[in-house]
Amino acid sequence: MNVRLPTRGFTLVEILVVVIIIATVVSIALLSINVAGEDAELDKERRRVASLIETIQDEAVLQGREFGIEIMTSAYRFVEFDPLSRQWAEVPFVELYRLRRLPVGLEFELFIDERRVELENDPERLADPDDRPSGKTDPYVPHLFIFASGESTVFELHIVRPSADRRFILRGDVLGELEFGADEV
Repeated sequence: MNVRLPTRGFTLVEILVVVIIIATVVSIALLSINVAGEDAELDKERRRVASLIETIQDEAVLQGREFGIEIMTSAYRFVEFDPLSRQWAEVPFVELYRLRRLPVGLEFELFIDERRVELENDPERLADPDDRPSGKTDPYVPHLFIFASGESTVFELHIVRPSADRRFILRGDVLGELEFGADEV
């Protein structure tokens, strides 16, 4: 007597479900350990800086004011030129343009005219014109200028994560146009 036992196998649908589950788990694992080479924090900071620069450029044109940006190793701030005192001062009463610090582990590198600018760790003190020491001959000047005409300093700003040797680039041209450079990951 020939008894035939039923054979059991996997259906195509079952195999596809398993493949989809494995692909999903691998994708989540790659994103969580950042193997894909992306750095969301670097990109977020680059976009934040670009957005603030675009906002202050609009303010400069609309209000006919001159602004500047001081870049430090891991911070930046916006200043405005006061034509009466002929000095740079912090932008008063606008929280948006306050001193901003980068998250721990990120740093700036600034290039103007294709030359690297040596950045300080802390912001330069903005003194009251009446308190300025008489021997001081160099007035405070920010790194980047934003003019009421819409023009600005040509620059290349690198936001760097030194521990991972990653950098995201933001460029500005003389007309105030900003563009993201090729990221070096």
